[in-house]
Amino acid sequence: MAALWGIEMQDIIESIRALTHGETDTVALMATVACELHHAHPFADWTGFYRVTAPNMLKIGPYQGGHGCLVIPFSRGVCGACARTGQVQNVPDVDAFPGHIACSSSTKSELVLPVWNGAGQLLGVLDLDSNTPAAFTKTDEDWLVPLLAEVFKDAA
Repeated sequence: MAALWGIEMQDIIESIRALTHGETDTVALMATVACELHHAHPFADWTGFYRVTAPNMLKIGPYQGGHGCLVIPFSRGVCGACARTGQVQNVPDVDAFPGHIACSSSTKSELVLPVWNGAGQLLGVLDLDSNTPAAFTKTDEDWLVPLLAEVFKDAA
């Protein structure tokens, strides 16, 4: 794997695996993953999770960076679109995304991935924001999706 994140992606994967091995607490897993990813990505401005806390509602979870939105309905923004559809949202220009919620005016691009447990329950979304346009690639999606599935498979 290439060193697109400032360090080898395989090193990040191995670090997250080691740190989360045997853990099933969703919040503990989210805190660890957010920290590791945020400090590894050279363009990370905000990295964190929004947790499903009620039907069609996301609430802020563990994160790194400045303040985020506290509550996001599934009907709004990039995070809401990810939660609503269950599909990765890779937005190279947030200003071009209909209904984008500007939790931070400095955000230029965003990658949001659904987080499922092994039982198929949507736990929340992982939100990576950058003040750099087009900061996230398909390659990022391709290794983060299976890593999230692995880390959160036994989460409650």
